[in-house]
Amino acid sequence: MASTVIKNWDNRTWLSSQNYIEKFNKFLLKNIKLNSNSKILDIGCGRGKILGNLNSKLKLKKKPTGIDIVDHKDKDKRIFFKKINASKFFSINKEKFDLILIKQTIHLLNFKEIKRLLKLSKKNLSPKGRIFIFTLDINNNQIPTFKLMKLKLMISLRRDKKIINMIKKLYPQRIKKKFFFKVKIVKTKYLNMIKNKYMSILLGLSNREISKGLIEIDLKYKKNINFDDKLICMIL
Repeated sequence: MASTVIKNWDNRTWLSSQNYIEKFNKFLLKNIKLNSNSKILDIGCGRGKILGNLNSKLKLKKKPTGIDIVDHKDKDKRIFFKKINASKFFSINKEKFDLILIKQTIHLLNFKEIKRLLKLSKKNLSPKGRIFIFTLDINNNQIPTFKLMKLKLMISLRRDKKIINMIKKLYPQRIKKKFFFKVKIVKTKYLNMIKNKYMSILLGLSNREISKGLIEIDLKYKKNINFDDKLICMIL
C-alpha cells in the first residue's frame, strides 16, 4: 500500500492532547457499543494514544491492536502494536474485530487500495462490528494554511471528495456523522508543527517553500490561533 510516511501528525499536536483524545473517544463510544470484551483495531495508529485511552476507559481484557508502517519509540504501552501494513496484517489475522478505526489515513491510499482495504476490513469484523472512517471535512475546513499549503490542501480535499463518493456507492447503508474539536494553539507551536510537516500535503514541499510558508503564517495570525478541526465520519 501507499509508502507515504507521516511521522509527526500526532507528535505534540492538538491531536495528541488529552482533551482531543477524550472528546474523540467520547464520540466513538456514543456511536458504537463497546465493552471490556471488545476487540479493537486501529489502522494507521501512529503512537496509539487514542487506543491506549480506549483501553483504559473500557478496561479491555485484551489490548487493542494498532498497526502502522512507522514504529515510534514513544508509542502507547497500553496497545498491542505491529509494524505492518493493512494487507499483510489481514493476511495473517485470525481475529474478528468489533471496531476497526481508520482515522485520517485512507487518503494516503489509491482508489484500488481503498477498495481492497475496506473489503478486507469488512471480512475481519465481528457480526455487530463496525468500521469508522474519519477524513477531513471537505466543505468547511478551517485548518490554518499559507498560500501554497492551501493550494495543496484544496487539491487533496477534491480527491477526498471522490473517495467519499466512492465509499457511498460501495456502501449505500453507511452512516455519516461529523466530529469537531475546538483548537486553541499558540502560533509558535503551530509554526513548529508546519516545520515538522505534520500533514501529508506538506511532505512534498522543499525547505525553502516551508520557510516561506512559516513567514506567511507568522504575518497572517496573531499570537494565539483558534479554529475548529472538523472531520467527517463514515460508519460501515
